[in-house]
Amino acid sequence: MIARVAVDQWGVVDMNDLREIGLSRQAISKRVAAGRLFPIYRGVWAVGHPRLSLEGRFLAAVKACGAGAALSHYCAAVLWGLRPWIHRFPDVTSPTLRRQKGINHHRSDHIEATVHRGIPVVTPARAIFDIAPTVPFESLRGAVNHGMGLGLIEGPELVTYSGRGAKQLREVVATAAPTRSENENLVLHLIHEAQLPRPLVNSPLKGTRYIPDFLWPDQRLILEADSKRFHGNMIARADDATRQLLLEELRFTVIRTTWIEATTNPGAVQKRVAQALSTSRT
Repeated sequence: MIARVAVDQWGVVDMNDLREIGLSRQAISKRVAAGRLFPIYRGVWAVGHPRLSLEGRFLAAVKACGAGAALSHYCAAVLWGLRPWIHRFPDVTSPTLRRQKGINHHRSDHIEATVHRGIPVVTPARAIFDIAPTVPFESLRGAVNHGMGLGLIEGPELVTYSGRGAKQLREVVATAAPTRSENENLVLHLIHEAQLPRPLVNSPLKGTRYIPDFLWPDQRLILEADSKRFHGNMIARADDATRQLLLEELRFTVIRTTWIEATTNPGAVQKRVAQALSTSRT
């Protein structure tokens, strides 16, 4: 019965779950002693083994913080796919402050929350508001770009925010665009940093089925930010070559960069784009 409950909860149960099953404190203690339940936080256990997935760790932290709690801040951004995971304690916001070791606990009377992947979590916009005062500009813009690319957030709801971090968030929105990868985020940052003309980002190319990463329509220039995820196998590379030939037949100049180049030689990327913009057809 416990396993049946845990399987839908990333391997995690709390005191309420076990009481509903009919277990007493003594019965719970016996299962802990027998190695069938593993304490994660006060009143929260992993079932069968202590090696929880990231989602299991997130849900355990939320359960440990009581009714109305929701994953928030950076961890909420991670769950929504807006930021990559970096090792840290889970961030949880709840109406009542219930401190537990190993949890970054925040209190709020107003929590805009929903359920995503079976975990109570603040909305994508609220996650952005939570991290706006503390994360670096580039990280915040990356989260906003991903949120727009995934259709989770829109610019107007971010611009009207007036809490802590609002100034930085408005500056981010002014240069934000819907991206689909960290590589695109990085390349877009390099374009802004070099004060190059702003491209269209992931905008469908009229008359074709293609969606270039970056497009300067007046200069008929396309920049593709290749990554192993989308371009790292033989079929993908063949598709890239076919697309490049077609785009060149349509009189577009196509240049490409990679994550390795953008991280190790960003100046070269900026210089190449600037030169292409200055020499491309108008």
